[in-house]
Order: sequence, then structure tokens, then C-alpha cells
Amino acid sequence: MPSTTTAPVLNLPLATSILDNRWVQLALSLICMMAISSPQYVWALMTKPMMAAFGVKLSQLQVTFSILIVFQTFLSPFQGYLIDRFGPRLLLSIGGALTGLSWILASQVSDLSHLYLTYGLLGGIGTGVIYVGIVGQMVQWFPDKRGFATGMVAAGYGMGAVLTTFPVSSSIAAVGFQQTLLQFGFIFGAVALVAAQGMRRPPANWMQHAVGQTKSEDGVAPALMLRSPVFWLMFLMFSMMSTSGLMVISQMGAFAKDFGITAVEVFGMAALPLALTIDRFTNGLTRPFFGWISDRIGREKTMLLAFGLEGLAMTLWLLTRDNAMLFVLLSGVVFFGWGEIFSLFPSTLTDTFGKKHATTNYGFLYMAQGVGSILGGPLAAWMHESTGTWTSVFAVVITLDFITAILAIAVLKPMREKLLAAKG
Repeated sequence: MPSTTTAPVLNLPLATSILDNRWVQLALSLICMMAISSPQYVWALMTKPMMAAFGVKLSQLQVTFSILIVFQTFLSPFQGYLIDRFGPRLLLSIGGALTGLSWILASQVSDLSHLYLTYGLLGGIGTGVIYVGIVGQMVQWFPDKRGFATGMVAAGYGMGAVLTTFPVSSSIAAVGFQQTLLQFGFIFGAVALVAAQGMRRPPANWMQHAVGQTKSEDGVAPALMLRSPVFWLMFLMFSMMSTSGLMVISQMGAFAKDFGITAVEVFGMAALPLALTIDRFTNGLTRPFFGWISDRIGREKTMLLAFGLEGLAMTLWLLTRDNAMLFVLLSGVVFFGWGEIFSLFPSTLTDTFGKKHATTNYGFLYMAQGVGSILGGPLAAWMHESTGTWTSVFAVVITLDFITAILAIAVLKPMREKLLAAKG
């Protein structure tokens, strides 16, 4: 007798326009993320000319980078609330405009304090609005593929600078960093602003039967989430991993010079911009890849694999630091083991505390990135200046990688299982 069992029917509202298609929303989100990625990911190209122009030490200049990330992250709970309240199109449009304006204004400054205010503060606000808003959009549009979807848009942020690293490097060499900031500021702002016009919220009850839901899927309010030890463990882990990656992003130009890499060519190209380009590619690729893996084998197991990979790659990188080819290749492996934090943590958070307040809740977790920017930026530069070597800095971040990998499987996994079991 033929089976009468039928496949589950998903609650998929009919699209009223092409903009109501979640894959179109994913594409627009990728464009927005790519447009705002350069302020963070090409920063290492600007440290040397800016130090010369402003006559400052590296640790002083790196405060700019920390301000960028701190304001990108510490305001994100409030930004997430505004996006939930007023919708994504308005807030993401503002974010795109502010991001472009930050570079345009930074091109006109003549001292470090004004660089802090333009490139740092204004850029952090602009990029933060878009980042937290886009991630909040994706966990709601893709409840059945959260790891993959958040990984894809995070890949846009990680890989966006692939398109700009060599052009920005060439522009700095040709016309200086001021003119480069001016030209690219207009481009980044315009692209993000145009893409933001198509952003939409998912319809009410979107795909509510697409995944097996627990009570937590409806959503835990931020105030209640902040009282949960699970959240604070995730915050600690996110901070530790952010410190590791942001140390490399912000200091790479400096330690590459000390390692004797900046004057060397690999495959006929300058080693540093080549490494930065490869990094952006692997930093982007890892996010949907490990997000997809985590959708299948679980978040914590994936964290163990990815964070352990970064710790191992960082160790090998330090041990072979005088080999230019290995420097370039291993830098890509380092970022392949790091960039997935931006798909694993938001997915794990929404799995645990639900999607109703997903944007605001992730805003609180994303503040950990700001903590990492301080530890990996000026404090790491200060440690190098105090010890006279990058070995001590690498030793600290390698240790953080391995500790976080162990925490994921040994502590986070049983704590989350207990919490979810209690919620039913």
C-alpha cells in the first residue's frame, strides 16, 4: 500500500514583489556588507603613511582602529533596537551614508584627534548600524539556514576588501592616503546607500514551521538574556577570539615590516597586499563554510574545529615568520580559522535565545568585538613596544585561541543543552 505520509508544508507567504524574496534580500545584504568592509580591513595599509603624516607612534594611531570597532559594537544594542523599531531601510541608509562620510571627512584632517572623530567614531557608528542590522535580517529571513545565511553576509564583510585592497594600496602609493580616503569614501557611501533602499523585513510568521522550534524560538527579551550565564560565556569567548583576529588585522602592516616581509615579492606581487587580499578571501569563505558545517554537526563542535585551526595556524605562522611565501599562505589559513566567529556566534545566540529580539540581542553580543579591538589594537601595540618583540603578542593570542576552542565543547555545549532542555 502506498504511504500516506506527506512532506511537511512550510508556511511561505506569497511574495508581493521581487524584494520579498529572501535570496534577493541576501544579495542586497551582501552588497551592503561589502561596501562597509574596507574601513576595518584595509586599515593596515594606512598605518605607515598616517604615522609619518601625523608624527605619532603606532600605539597612538591604533586608538583610531579601536574607536572604529568600539563604536561599531558598543552602540549596536541601541542600533538594533532602532532597526527593530523603524525598519531596516531607513537605518541602513543612514549607516551607509555615515560610512562614506567618515572617509570623506577623514581625508581632510591634519591631526590625530580629528582622525579619531572621523575615521574612528563616525565610521564606527555607520558600519555598526549596517553590520548588526544585516545580521539581524538574515537570522529572521533564514530560520532554517541560520549558520549559512549569517555566514554569507559576514563573508560579504570579510571579502569585500578583496576588491579594494590592491586599488587602495595603489592609490595610496600614487596620490597619498588623503586623496584615497576621499575617492573611496564617495564610492562606499553611494553603493551602501543604493543597496539599502531594497531592504525589507520578512512577513509576520515567516517560515514558522520550517524548523523544529523550542519555546526559546519565540524570543527571549534582552533583559532576560543578559541575566543568563550562557550569554556571558559566549561574550567572553567572542571577546577572546576577536582579540586574536583584530590583533592581526590592525597590526599586520607593522609586524610584517618587522619580519622583513614588506619589501619582498611573492608570485611577482608585493607580499603584504597579496597576503591581505588572500586573507580577505579566506576570511569571507570561512563564514558560510563553517556556518554550513555548524548547521549539520552543531555549533560547538564546529567552534572546536575552527578555533583550534586558527591557534595551530598562528603557531606555525610565528615559527616560519621569516619565510615570505609561508607568511602569505599561512596568513590565509589564520583568517580561515578566525572569520567564522561572525557566523557561529550570531547563529548560536539566536538558536539559544530566539529570533523575536534577534537584532537587539546580537547587538549586545557584538559588543565583544569592541573589547577585542582594544586588547588587539592599542594594548597589543603597547605590549610590542614594551617587550620589543611580537613573540609575546602572538603567544597571548594563540593561547586565547586554544582556550576558546576548549571552552566551546567542554563548557558552552553542556550549558546550552541544559538551558534549552529547561525551556522545552
